[in-house]
Amino acid sequence: MIHTFVVLAYKESRFLEECIKSVLDQSIKSNVVIATSTPNQFISEMAEKYNLQIFVNEEHKGIGYDFDFAIKCGQTKLVTVAHQDDIYDRTYAEEVVKAYESQKKSIIIFPDYYEIKHGKKVYKNRNLKIKNILLMPLRMRFLSNRKFIKRCALRLGDAISCPAVTFNKDRIPDEVFACDLKCNVDWFAWEKLSKREGYFLYVHKPLMGHRIYGESTTTEIIKDNLRTKEDYYVLCKFWPKPIAKVIAKVYANSEKSNEE
Repeated sequence: MIHTFVVLAYKESRFLEECIKSVLDQSIKSNVVIATSTPNQFISEMAEKYNLQIFVNEEHKGIGYDFDFAIKCGQTKLVTVAHQDDIYDRTYAEEVVKAYESQKKSIIIFPDYYEIKHGKKVYKNRNLKIKNILLMPLRMRFLSNRKFIKRCALRLGDAISCPAVTFNKDRIPDEVFACDLKCNVDWFAWEKLSKREGYFLYVHKPLMGHRIYGESTTTEIIKDNLRTKEDYYVLCKFWPKPIAKVIAKVYANSEKSNEE
């Protein structure tokens, strides 16, 4: 087995079972386990129902540390941290493994995604269009190992959806996400990984669904204005501060599609 889905479960999400079903119903066989820092009866019952092993993070320091713990729980070369609210199309694992086999020096492999709002799949909106444009440099797969190209796809915003990403454990450090950020732990991670040798493999197909709803972490962070502050922090890794401030304001407008 080359690939593992680690379902990152938190408290009691009403969408957890749907996520588990989607990763079990793949066109090729993958390992599936659960990682959590909030063990409870609900998660235990889900694990028992689907005969899944649970890994408990006893040192819950924050979301970035939970992600790193989840990656470590995957005992295969390729690991996808599946977010409990999201779903994965039946060919997700197959397409990701195929991409890896085509270029084994990949650091991360990720497809496009669609949004799920009010139970419906949304493939086109302003936010998705902007991210698709930002990712255009990575469509040139033969250049996607170049530091400049990888950073080009990141310097104007976080276009890589965290739940869509599969990690090649041979090419990432022990700590990928570890930081005190609450929202942009993923953008922080991609910036760090962009400096490493290897490819950012982009599969230009929507293969997973990211759920947008009122109680989601993303929506709450946007409402609290934390996203804009953290955008500025990461943008400063790419730009002088005055330019980073302008870009952060422009980028904040694209997040309005997360509001219901």
